[in-house]
Parts: sequence; structure tokens; C-alpha cells
Amino acid sequence: MAWIFVRHRLLRAAIALLFWTLIGLAFAGRLYLSSFKLGISMSWGQAVSSSLVDWYVFALLSLPIVYLARRFRFDSPGWGSSVAIHLIASGVFSIIYILVRALIGQLQSRVVGTPVPFSELFSPLLFKSFLWNLLIYWVIVSVTHAFDYYRQVREREIRAVELEKRLAEARLQALQMQLNPHFLFNTLHAISALMHKDVEAADRMIARLSELLRYALESTEAQEVSLRQELDFLRRYLEIEETRFGNRLRVEMDIAPDSLEAQVPNLILQPIVENAIRHGIEPHGKPGVIRIKARCENGSLRVEVHDNGNGLPGGSLPREGVGLSNTRSRLNQLYGGRFQFDFNNVPGGGLMVGMIIPLRRSSELTEGTPASPATR
Repeated sequence: MAWIFVRHRLLRAAIALLFWTLIGLAFAGRLYLSSFKLGISMSWGQAVSSSLVDWYVFALLSLPIVYLARRFRFDSPGWGSSVAIHLIASGVFSIIYILVRALIGQLQSRVVGTPVPFSELFSPLLFKSFLWNLLIYWVIVSVTHAFDYYRQVREREIRAVELEKRLAEARLQALQMQLNPHFLFNTLHAISALMHKDVEAADRMIARLSELLRYALESTEAQEVSLRQELDFLRRYLEIEETRFGNRLRVEMDIAPDSLEAQVPNLILQPIVENAIRHGIEPHGKPGVIRIKARCENGSLRVEVHDNGNGLPGGSLPREGVGLSNTRSRLNQLYGGRFQFDFNNVPGGGLMVGMIIPLRRSSELTEGTPASPATR
């Protein structure tokens, strides 16, 4: 962790050095062209060295300026005091820059063998650069405030996104917690009805319900699972319903192999299939068929649940109970407007409930032979 922090600081320092170097090179080009037009003899190397020294001094002095800009802000209640402090600091900065630059110039003159008195360097610099230095000070303060404001905005946006994510997760968890008791109530009601007709069948249903609840509790934290896992849970639920209906219920699955690792909301199919059984199979004495289909198409996953009941009278929309309304709410929480959830009568009788969601593959693909379309 310490090395990461040091590396981050070194990277920021390198970027800052590059920034000031680029400014120095830009002004070196300006100085070189101006000298050439005025007929003053100055090499490119002299222009670069002079400009880089100027701007590296600004870079060094910018460190206390940035500190003062963050310490005395203009958006604080005492902004008047901050303005006064910065006015004084800008003058001090300008004088310090002139002193440092004059000392560097005196040192350079001694190196080349032509010493220049300090006063001869200080006076021209004071006259030429005092106001320019004030401008540089306020530019640094302004840029510091702009960067800090941008960082604060970004942090607020990140916090808002995180809060929205947590709120969505809480809503999804609440919906799932509401759905589980609904499913449990219906299953226990079915077991109670069967207890007076077939005790052994009721006993098998209780055992399978126990396995199903254990499976549901193990995956209760996951909001999305692979379609393979979802179908595994659904098969356990259908075993309970098959025990209840016997030969009256047949389930057919037509699952494309490439859709098995697609991510779907956890426990999303059970209320849809339960609705098909309750309204499409249970009210009739004829044998019932539930068909479950899944296909990947155009970057989406389409899952359909068909029954061979009477369908919707006159094509009207069904009244959504707890299961279906929670299903729609969960889809909306997970995918926003990027989903479809519709009901359509099937030619020849029956109802189709279709769900189209964005195609997202499981991050850990399991090895093995995909399940082929099966008829149970």
C-alpha cells in the first residue's frame, strides 16, 4: 500500500514537471522568434535554458501557492479574508520570484565568466515581471480551485451512483424477500390440500420443499445467476408441482445451449411458471403442458413460458399478482428500460409470457456438455 501511494505521488510529480516543461518550451519558442525578428543574437539552446529556468522557478513556488489556495478558499464564509490574504501573498510571491531569478541569473553569469552585480539583475526584473508574476499567481490559484471543484463534483457523482446502487440492491432484496414467503405460502397450501388425498405424495412434497428452500437460501445474496442455475432451481420447484398434479402436468424445455451461461435475475422464472400453472393448468381437468424456451438473439436473452390454457379473454392484459408484479419490478430495478416483459395469447390456445433482457455472460464459464432440449 505504501509503495502504491509513493508511486502515485511520483506519477503526479512527473506529470506536473512535464506540464511546466511544456510551458517553458512554448515560451522558449516565443522568445527565440522574438529575438530573431528584433535582430538579437540568441541560440535555441539559450532560449530554452532561459525559459525553462523561469518556469521551473514558477513550478517550485507554485507548491506554497496551491497550499494557500486550498487553505484560504473563496467559497468559504470568510472569503473576504481569503481575498486579502491572497492579495498580500501574490505580492510576496512576485518579489520572491524576482529575488530567486536574480540570484540564479547572478550564478549563471559567474559560471560563464562574466559576473553581473545582483542589483543590475534585480531592478530590470522588478520592472518587467512584477505584474506578470501577479498574473501567474492568480492563474495558479484559479486552476487549483477549478481542479478542486472538478474533483468534488466527481466525488459527489461517485457517491450518488454508489447510493443509487445500494438503494437498488435494497429494493431488489426487499422484492426477493417478499417473493419467497409468497412462494412458500402457495406451496404449503398445496401440501395441505394434498395431505387429505395422498399422504405419501404430501410427504414427498415436504422433502422436496425442504431441498428447494435450502437451495434458495444458499443463493439468496445473488441478484443474478446463470440460466443454468435458474433452471436447476426451477426443476426442483416443478418436481413439487408434478407430485401435486401427477399426469396432468407435463413440462417441456427447449433451451439453446449458448444461453445456459447467460445471466438472469435470481428466482425470476418460478413466479412466471407458477402463474402459468395456477391460471393455465389448475382450473382445467385436461392435461396441461408448460413449455419453457430460451434463446440468445441480437445481444439479448429471450425467455418464454407457454401454457395450453385458455389464454387471456379478448387479449386483455392480466391482473398481475404478487409474483408477476415483483418480477416486473425486479426487471426494472436491474435493467431500467432495457427489458421487455409481455403477455400474448398463443395460436391454438394458451398464454405466452415473454421476457427479453440484456445478454450478459457468466464471468466464470463452467466446463461440460450443455444440456440439450428435454421433455419431462
